[in-house]
Amino acid sequence: MNTARYLPFVVVILIGMALAAGILLLDEPESPVSDAQPSLTAVDAAPDAELEKGPKGGLLFVKDKFSLELTIYEKGVPPHFRVYLYENGKPVAPATVNVTIALSRLGKAAQVYQLKPAGNYLTSDQEVEEPHSFEMVIAADHQGKTYRWGHSQIEGRVEMDDATLASSGIKIATAGPAAIQPKITLPGEIIFNEHKIVHVVPRLPGMVVAVQAHHGQKMSKGDVLMVIESPVLAELRSQYLSAHSRLQLAEAVFKREETLWQEKITAKQDYLVAKQQWQEARIVLKLAAERLHALGVSPESGMTEKNLARYELRSPISGIIIDKAVVMGEAVTENKTVFIVADISSIWAAVKVFPSDLHLVHVGQKAIIRADAQDLQQQGTVIYVTTLLDNVTRTAIARVELDNHTEKWRPGMFVKADLLTGMIEVPVAVSLDAVQTLRDSPVVFGRYGDYLEMRPLKLGASDDKLVEVVEGLSVGEQYAVGNSYAIKAELGKAGASHDH
Repeated sequence: MNTARYLPFVVVILIGMALAAGILLLDEPESPVSDAQPSLTAVDAAPDAELEKGPKGGLLFVKDKFSLELTIYEKGVPPHFRVYLYENGKPVAPATVNVTIALSRLGKAAQVYQLKPAGNYLTSDQEVEEPHSFEMVIAADHQGKTYRWGHSQIEGRVEMDDATLASSGIKIATAGPAAIQPKITLPGEIIFNEHKIVHVVPRLPGMVVAVQAHHGQKMSKGDVLMVIESPVLAELRSQYLSAHSRLQLAEAVFKREETLWQEKITAKQDYLVAKQQWQEARIVLKLAAERLHALGVSPESGMTEKNLARYELRSPISGIIIDKAVVMGEAVTENKTVFIVADISSIWAAVKVFPSDLHLVHVGQKAIIRADAQDLQQQGTVIYVTTLLDNVTRTAIARVELDNHTEKWRPGMFVKADLLTGMIEVPVAVSLDAVQTLRDSPVVFGRYGDYLEMRPLKLGASDDKLVEVVEGLSVGEQYAVGNSYAIKAELGKAGASHDH
């Protein structure tokens, strides 16, 4: 009998210390404490004694004619202890027995559970938390006599010394306060910057005689897109040339009449008539020139152009041809869109914002746009958030402007947008890559001497490096970071799974 080993727990029970908690979970409504990798010992019993199963399927602790069956119940409620009592194999009224259970875990002080009557059993006053790795002492007072039992269980624990950790690529970090910049990740798509798209129209009817630009072709501002022959242009140019000739003649007549009038050879009336005709000719020429300017044609081009009907349609901006709707020999009208030119040095990411996230998105907000398939990433700024939701998707669109002088971002790419929502200070945080998933819950592996043991966590805000720990780990506790997956794999090898 090894009673000295459990003396500290007996003291804990007697003084009723308030101590920290851990979990004990079972899948079945009433099931025994998990016996995954058990190391069974008992106060007042042989250390290697196998504990029997009770009528409820729990572990049965027996002393003389008195016995106690321990189960954990969690069907529809948080897991808690249930204790059934027997004397000579017959049920004992729960109210007649006082039962206390103390648990001790790695890195934590013992936790005392006071049990109270509930129907035909006793139930614990606190939730039993994971992991199921602990030393347990049970004390029961019945008819003036005290019974004590001990039970040891190990789960979710591996032994790894410093050398083993180093060879496995595992490092040890310490949980503590941190500044976290939370973000929300939303889907999106790269689209053209609508402010830098130009629909090109001829502004003159005519016949297409040459097409010099095609889909995907890069154009500089002023490059010729196509050439048409337009009778309207020929007429306008002829009007300009005629007005230019009349102005030259009117100017010559005016200067001659001005000289004769100054020499008192002719009457002033002749001088004034010549001056008026010269001014009218200037107005007519200016009007003819403005008509050509409005069409993007230089009035002087008619002086050297042999074909007055030739019209060169030029690109209004530098960019690429994203649409062409014209072929050689086609008769086009002055309002037909024949080319669309887009400047892709600046593009937009159209991010879909769900109604639940609208309060987190605003103009001026920083966003990281990622195209993981192309290994692209860039920070941009939200420049606009649509007021109305889409009738089909019920989402708003946030536009994020990106610099694209490298032309690596292509419209049509599907992207993800990490919208940064502001910096917050948290009391406890751990490295994001230290968090693993076991039993569908996030965990880290705490370091206690040469032992690493799983610690289930309740997580809060996170960014791409750190995550807030709301419950499960305290400031100053050490945990495994880096290749912590190796610990998870080691647990699998050892068969240290949660078995109810």
